[in-house]
Amino acid sequence: MASKRKSRRATAIAPRTGGSTGRSGTANRNSAGSGTTRRWVLLGSALAVVLIAVVAGWAILSGQPGNGGAATSGGPQGTVIQANGGHWTNITPDTLASMLAKKDFTLLNVKTPYIGEIAGTDLYVPYTDVAARATQLPADKGARIVVYCRSGNESAIAAQTLIDLGYTNIDNLDGGMNAWTASGRQLVQLNRG
Repeated sequence: MASKRKSRRATAIAPRTGGSTGRSGTANRNSAGSGTTRRWVLLGSALAVVLIAVVAGWAILSGQPGNGGAATSGGPQGTVIQANGGHWTNITPDTLASMLAKKDFTLLNVKTPYIGEIAGTDLYVPYTDVAARATQLPADKGARIVVYCRSGNESAIAAQTLIDLGYTNIDNLDGGMNAWTASGRQLVQLNRG
């Protein structure tokens, strides 16, 4: 009987000596392997989520600020901005300067408060008042209107308002007066406001 106890005790103790936690060496290797696999799967999933977020953020930010729409190339004349119910074209200071040489459009400053304007401006109407002062705008809804502000954000809002009013031929000075002066051109100060 004593010999049976010794063999049982030896058998019962033997598996515990294979691993540090009382498990066999094989069980620890499998557990560590599956933990490593899980970590790699989680890391891969996290990287996929980050990549999707970066791509989505880039897609959102590649549009123009404040326009709520997508930008598409408009060729040498500018970038077409899709908006609710229509579109407008963002133009550069160089494009506007060449247009001013043979002016056949209404140039509308919508910056609030008034900080100056581009020479040749026809109207100053704060962007918040465009709809309320629509009678000052051209009666022809197909007439070309170029809007601008200091940076392009307020004029993008005004462009959307013009679309809402039924205007179909709208340009927006991309970068506004900041871009105009950065291109080496000047602003003028009139008694408006």
